[in-house]
Amino acid sequence: MTLRHVPGGPGWLRPLPGTGLTVSALALGGSPLGSMPGNYGHEVSPERGIDTVRAALHSDIRFIDTSNGYSGGESERRIGAALTAAGGVPPGYVVATKVDPEGSDYSGERVRRSVLESRTRLGLDHLPLVHLHDPEFHEFDDLTGPDGAVEALVELRESGVVGAVGLAGGRVQEIARYLALGVFDVLLVHNRWTLVDRSAGAIIAEARSRGMGVLNAAVYGGGLLARPAGAWGSYGYRPAPEPVLSAVDAMRDVCAAHGTDLATAALQFSLRDERFASTIVGMSRPERVEQTLAAAAAELPDVLFDELETLVPPAEAWLDAPFER
Repeated sequence: MTLRHVPGGPGWLRPLPGTGLTVSALALGGSPLGSMPGNYGHEVSPERGIDTVRAALHSDIRFIDTSNGYSGGESERRIGAALTAAGGVPPGYVVATKVDPEGSDYSGERVRRSVLESRTRLGLDHLPLVHLHDPEFHEFDDLTGPDGAVEALVELRESGVVGAVGLAGGRVQEIARYLALGVFDVLLVHNRWTLVDRSAGAIIAEARSRGMGVLNAAVYGGGLLARPAGAWGSYGYRPAPEPVLSAVDAMRDVCAAHGTDLATAALQFSLRDERFASTIVGMSRPERVEQTLAAAAAELPDVLFDELETLVPPAEAWLDAPFER
């Protein structure tokens, strides 16, 4: 059995293809850090958010992922406060963020302002990895046109203001259009490569064929795969269809029969996949850092994942219909 997912063990630190960066197999996701009760069902105080980042800085996690737009920049502010208290970014640590629009403005000028805002909040002169965030909610021709978001982000990379540039989004059919531009170094997918959803399979393969690094986020599907039976029936921030709910119930029983829980299996499903340089998990409590690392280190038999694979819902129940290359 591979040991690549064991914190601090062989392969825990991995190269991120296309960037020259090294990241840990598990990353701290900054989405809930700034408090997003609409998505996660609970508030997060500034103190708790900062303490969570500090816990990650003192753990085997060496990678933090956030975004300009998370809670109006509050996620970045809290990460920046923790980094300041630590005396700066620890050696070997990578902090990545994303550019976001301001209202409907996703122009090149907005991208440049977004990067400046992120540098200020994080307290960093240089951002090693910056993603174009959720472009699927905007017009492709606008974002890819002259002085559009894509051109501005590429220019920031060429000028050295940022290091690598990534593409982070959801709906695979739209993300595939941006991927085909051939200008991005990294692909970040969310909610679309999990125990119950394989929507991103083709774009992951395409990114890999281009020599890009691939990051996998939201492996709990927004919480469904981490909550107890009968809890909130939402997947990918929308009501989960019945085939997904049925699969989750069946998978929970299989995990129990193997002496583990569904959340641990959902995490390791991604960590064990060598296509992913890192698996990004949102955390908003200091104790969650230790708990998630313990789940990463748990010994699970390969036969468990063989059994879970037989329960994957049909493609029609996934967030996006399969994309053909």
